[in-house]
Amino acid sequence: MAMNKILKLIQLFLLILAASKAVSQPSPDCPQSCGNLNIPYPFGTREGCYMNDTFLVTCNDNSSTPIPLLGTNNIVVLNISLEDGEIIVSSPVIRDCYGTESNNSKDQNGLNLTHFSVSPSRNKFTAVGCDTVGVFMGYDSSQKHVTTRGCVSMCDTLGEIRNGSCDGIGCCQIGVPDGVYGFAVQSWSINHSTVRDFNPCNYAFTVAEGYYNFETTNLKSLENPRLPLVLDWGVGNQTCEDAQQHRSSYACKDKNSKCLNSTNGIGYRCKCHHGGNPYVYGGCHVKDECALNNNPCIHKKTCKNVPEEGFKCSCPKGHEGDGLTNGQGCRSKRDKNTGNLILIIGLSLSLTLLAVVVGCLNIYPQIRDRKLMKIRDNYFQKNGGMLLQRQIDLLNGSTERATIFTAEELKRATNNYDDDRIIGKGGHGTVYKGLLSNGSVVAIKKAMVSNQAEIAQFINEVVVLSQINHRNVVKLQGCCLETEFPLLVYEFITNGTLCEHLHFEGEEDKHKLSWTTRLRIAAETAEALAYLHSSVSTPIIHRDVKTANILLDENLTAKVSDFGASKLVPLDQTQFTTLVQGTMGYLDPEYFQTSQLTEKSDVYSFGVVLAELLTSKKALSFFRPQSERNLSMYFVCAMNEGRLDEILDREIVSDASVEYVIEVANLAKRCLRLHGEERPSMKEVAMELEGIRVMEKHSVGGAKDVASQEETESFLKPRSHFNMVDHGDGSSSGTISRFYDLHNQILEPLGDGR
Repeated sequence: MAMNKILKLIQLFLLILAASKAVSQPSPDCPQSCGNLNIPYPFGTREGCYMNDTFLVTCNDNSSTPIPLLGTNNIVVLNISLEDGEIIVSSPVIRDCYGTESNNSKDQNGLNLTHFSVSPSRNKFTAVGCDTVGVFMGYDSSQKHVTTRGCVSMCDTLGEIRNGSCDGIGCCQIGVPDGVYGFAVQSWSINHSTVRDFNPCNYAFTVAEGYYNFETTNLKSLENPRLPLVLDWGVGNQTCEDAQQHRSSYACKDKNSKCLNSTNGIGYRCKCHHGGNPYVYGGCHVKDECALNNNPCIHKKTCKNVPEEGFKCSCPKGHEGDGLTNGQGCRSKRDKNTGNLILIIGLSLSLTLLAVVVGCLNIYPQIRDRKLMKIRDNYFQKNGGMLLQRQIDLLNGSTERATIFTAEELKRATNNYDDDRIIGKGGHGTVYKGLLSNGSVVAIKKAMVSNQAEIAQFINEVVVLSQINHRNVVKLQGCCLETEFPLLVYEFITNGTLCEHLHFEGEEDKHKLSWTTRLRIAAETAEALAYLHSSVSTPIIHRDVKTANILLDENLTAKVSDFGASKLVPLDQTQFTTLVQGTMGYLDPEYFQTSQLTEKSDVYSFGVVLAELLTSKKALSFFRPQSERNLSMYFVCAMNEGRLDEILDREIVSDASVEYVIEVANLAKRCLRLHGEERPSMKEVAMELEGIRVMEKHSVGGAKDVASQEETESFLKPRSHFNMVDHGDGSSSGTISRFYDLHNQILEPLGDGR
């Protein structure tokens, strides 16, 4: 019995100790500032002044002006906002100067935040320079790598640059993704010798929107080593609904406050109705109802503010009533007749007011509907609705034509764009699963098209894509132009992406795609791309071919998707200049260097897909050794050195005939040639893959050939017909060397990323 009492006392002590680490209210003598920074609770500079360790601000007073630092880090705090749930800190500018080492050490090329997330709506990743590649690598709260994105800035002379513009000429900018709790940035050059006279250094940084305005003088020198960065913060790791179940630990202490769930990360934040500090009892400001010009009391001076109720009116001595101008008012206790008259007048006014309100309620829905129709009509006109309608009328005799959906129909189909209906997010929009009124299941995509100069091109693409009827291309069923951004409606594919099937982790490993299935998927994808390049009325370059854009249905049939980056090819052109766009690891190096887009750019990207199918390795991985990070470079080098067997997925190719595996590998290598003119066309690729499928299917007994010892040794050793890129002109080794050098220039600087 005595032992039980001792155990209970120990448990009680531990509970008290744990509770003491979280401060629900600050001590009265807590410092309110550090230097010029106001520090409101839940933030504080010492124990007993902050809610928990997350909100510690270290005040470094070693210099003449105290410097506030976030936690125990060297991150300078510039501002703290309770109203917006934001904190502004100082973020480093990374520079890479031609012919010198970087001025920044490796631990200064980003921020490790842990408890604070980078605001996606308030910040931009920016790269400055005339020969600059900038890369942003984001990490989640556990510092696990979650995203990599970047932009390219090019220019030849100062004359082509515009101040204030970051459109890829001298300066480029991209948005920051959601859920980033830490990041690293990199910048480097490919061939800086041509611009170093007026642009000796490259710069890359993440900065709060509105705090940086590009100027041509920045190319010569960007003096500021640090720029402001906006972080989002919240309390705890619960939603408002869960936190309110435990009032003692609930952070919103003032009764005149409300709780808001965090939109970028976990937890919640509190907000006063009329300003103030909601995390402190009595911290919110109370609106002075009595100070308003339309004070509701008959006798203005009798008005008193009442917490929660707002205000209260009273009558002078010898009078009675509610004291309200629009209520009973005040009447003499001795004059009953006057009181009755006031009552009648008040009742008449109330009935009149009620009639006016009822009339307004009847008219309001009509006004609202008219206004909504006008807004939708404006969006329809802005997004090229009339142009699309004329194009559809021209196709009146065609069996394939785009359907124009209404905004209301797609709103119902997605349950008002419920987050639970989101099935994918990408650089070209968010995709929702929808159910149309006729029972059809569709994928609804919010397209990122807002530039008026692109509307005609967008409408033309919608019309052309709606006429594509190929079993291996996701069918575009129609669109909606009544919303701010156009909505595209595609057929719904049920079995995920090829990327998910190739690179899944965990117990599902037993469901790997077989060699036969992979070969069929490759042939189907090649056939679809060949169809887009040569069989439609207006050729289409996909421009973002990758395993994540190849969907698989219930029968594992390939469906090419996501035409957000695609370009229609004018009939009188075979190539044209565009802003470089694509995915790292799949991007054609010739297109990257010259900005000249051709159909052979898709061929290169498809070559990377073939390499993924053969090896089951990701196109780009920072977790592999530096020489192996880029799969295309790794794959070509392995073939040249006779090491193909080292990188193949042995579990998959063990079921295949050696000669067919080598043929597919050689085809992938030809697709990955540095110069586009030396690559095969997609039509040639499709025919060759289909030929390999037919030959393998009709091989002896329809099963795998048993290779002799000599054949196996031949496969594992270098062979001339697949060791070199065969151009027929003896220039193969030089091409491979240039291929290797170019990829080194593009990808080696990423080696410092986490």
